[in-house]
Amino acid sequence: NQIYLGEGTYGVASASLEYFDKSISELNYEEAALLAALPKAPSNYHPTRRYAAAVGRRDWVLGRMEDEGFISEDEMISSREVPLNTVEAGRARTFQANYFAEDVRRELKKSYGDDELYGGGLAVRTSLSPRLQSIAEREMKKGLVVYDRRHGWRGSIDSVDLFSAPYPTWKEKVVKMNVPLGIDQWQLAVVTETNDEFAMIATQDALEGSETFEGLEKQSITLEEVKWARQWLPGERKGPQIKAVGEVLTQGDIIAVEVIETETPSVGSSFGLRQIPEINGSLVALDPHTGRVLAMNGGFHYALSEFNRATQALRQPGSAFKPFVYLAGLDNGFTPGTLILDAPFVLDQGPGKRKWKPANYSKKFYGASPMRIGIEKSRNLMTVRLARAIGMETISEYAGRFDIMKNMPWQLSMSLGAGETTLLRLTAAYAMLVNGGKRVTPTFIDRIQDRDGKTVFRHDLRPCEGCVVDEWRNDPVPLLPDVREAVTSPASAYQIVSMLKGVVQRGTGRRIRAVGKPLAGKTGTTNREMDTWFIGFSPDLVVGVYVGHDKPKSLGYKQTGSAVAVPIFKEFMKRSETNSNRIPFRIPSGISFVKIDPKTGKQTKSNKGVLEPFIAGTEPFNIQVKKLDDLSSINNDSISGTGSLFIE
Repeated sequence: NQIYLGEGTYGVASASLEYFDKSISELNYEEAALLAALPKAPSNYHPTRRYAAAVGRRDWVLGRMEDEGFISEDEMISSREVPLNTVEAGRARTFQANYFAEDVRRELKKSYGDDELYGGGLAVRTSLSPRLQSIAEREMKKGLVVYDRRHGWRGSIDSVDLFSAPYPTWKEKVVKMNVPLGIDQWQLAVVTETNDEFAMIATQDALEGSETFEGLEKQSITLEEVKWARQWLPGERKGPQIKAVGEVLTQGDIIAVEVIETETPSVGSSFGLRQIPEINGSLVALDPHTGRVLAMNGGFHYALSEFNRATQALRQPGSAFKPFVYLAGLDNGFTPGTLILDAPFVLDQGPGKRKWKPANYSKKFYGASPMRIGIEKSRNLMTVRLARAIGMETISEYAGRFDIMKNMPWQLSMSLGAGETTLLRLTAAYAMLVNGGKRVTPTFIDRIQDRDGKTVFRHDLRPCEGCVVDEWRNDPVPLLPDVREAVTSPASAYQIVSMLKGVVQRGTGRRIRAVGKPLAGKTGTTNREMDTWFIGFSPDLVVGVYVGHDKPKSLGYKQTGSAVAVPIFKEFMKRSETNSNRIPFRIPSGISFVKIDPKTGKQTKSNKGVLEPFIAGTEPFNIQVKKLDDLSSINNDSISGTGSLFIE
C-alpha cells in the first residue's frame, strides 16, 4: 500500500478514493482489477487518457483472477462487460508547492532517515493552505516580473533564419526546441513579421498545427505590450522610449509570450512579451499563534533553482530588525513618548580605521523625535542612539531570544540589521509580537502517522482533558492550556504592534493602507539596496517577503523595501481576503491610551495627535523635557511616570 498508482496517489487505499471515490472494502471485481492493473505502468493504463489500454489490462487481470479461482467464469465475463467508469473529478488536488514539499522531505529525512521516509508508509499531514499557497506562488512571480520589467529587456532567447530555409525546415527547429527552464507557464514563439504597431508571431502549438506558412493562425504582440522592453544602460538608466515594435523584436527572434486580454486592437490572438527575471525572492505566511507555515514560496521557479530563499538564504534584514531594538527599549524602561535625537552620529572605531558615520536614507536630520517616529520613518540615527543607550549586549540577547540570530556581535551596526538571518526566522519573530509575546516555532508538519495509523509526531502537544468522550451531552468545549513561553510582556508587544501600524498608516509601508484592513509591518532595505524586505501582519496572519539577487548586487536607485517588497505583500493580503471582518489588533490589559503630539511626544488635544499606548503609570504629563546626561543611570524607577524624556 505504498507504490505510486497515478494521479498523485500512493497505495491502493488512496487510488481507490481517487479513481472511484470508494474505500477498498466497497470495490467490485472490475474496479479492484483496474487497481491491480496499474502498478505495471500507471500512465500507460490511465483509465481516461488510455482507456482502451486500461480496459485491456483490467480484463487480463480478471482473467487471471478466474484462473486462480478467486472468481467464477460467469463473474469474470459479467465484469468484463462493465464499462470502465471512474469518478469524473478526482479527489486528489495538486498545488504548486515544491519548495514547501522539499522542506517537509528534508525534515522527515532528518528525523526518520531514508529507510523510514521512503519505505515506512508514513502518512504526513502538513500545515499547507492550498488557497494561500496558490496566491503566494502567483503574487511572488508577478512581483518579480514587475520589478524586472522596470530594468529593461535582455534580448530574445534564440533566433532562427526564416529566409535561408523553407518553412518546414525552420518550423521543425522551433517546434522541437526545448522550452527553457522557468517559462513553462508561458509559451515559446517565433517572430515572423514586424512593423511599427505589431509583431506577428507563431507559437510552437500554432506551428505544429499548420502545414503551410500561409495557414498559420493569426497571433500578434502590440506596441503597447513591448513598451516596457527599453534598453538598460550603464549607470542604472533606461534607454529611450519604445516607439515601434521593430525597435525590440526582429524577424526570427524566438521569445517567451503569454496569452493576454487587451482592449488594444490586435491582429488575431493577442500575446504579451515575457522574460525570466534575474531577480529572485521568497514569501512566507504563517499562523502567529501556532507557528504553522500556511504558504511558502522559495523563488521564481523551482526548476530554475531548488535553493529555498525563505529557509536557506542568510541575508541582512536591514531596518526590518529595528522593531526588536525598540522592543528592548520598551522592556528596559523607555516609553513611546521618549524623545530620541536624530542628528549626526560619529563613532571612532580605533586606530587606522575609518570613523563610522551612519545616516538616514534621506541623508537628512530631524532633531528630537518620539520613539514611534523612529520606526514609522525608519530613522537609522534614532535607532543607533537607542541601541547605545540600552547596550548592544541587550540587543544581542533579544535577537537570540526571538530566534532571529544567535550570538549576534555587540556592534552598533547590528542594530540597523547588519547581521544575517532567514526570512522564515524573521517572520516567526514578528509572529511573537502580534501574538502577545509568546514563543512559536515555525512548522511545516501538523502530524505524522505510521503505516498502522499510530501518531508518531504531533506539533500541538497541549494536553486536552475532556477531548475524548464516548458521546457528547451538550458538554462545553474543552479549554486548552496555553503552554507557550513568554518572550516579552503582552503590553510591550502591543506597543510595538501599534508603532508598526503607524508604519502602514503614515510611514514607509503606507502603500498598504489601501487594502483597508487592520495591518501592520516594517520595511527593510540594506546598503545600496542589496536586499529588500517587508514583514507584515494582520491579527491572525504574518507574512514575510524578501526580494534580492542570489549573487548580491544593487537592485537600483530607490528600489527599497517599500518599492519592491511592499507591493507583493499588499497584493497577497488583498487576494487572501485575510481579516475580511476587519477585526482589530487585540489590546492586552494594563494599557492606557493617551493622545500625543507625534513631533514632541507630549500630550495633546489636536486632531493631528496619535493615540499612543502606554503601560499604566508611564503616561506623559507634559512636564518639562528632561535631558539625560548619564545614560548609565537609566532604569525603570527613574523613567516611570516622568513623561517625555530625551536621549541624546
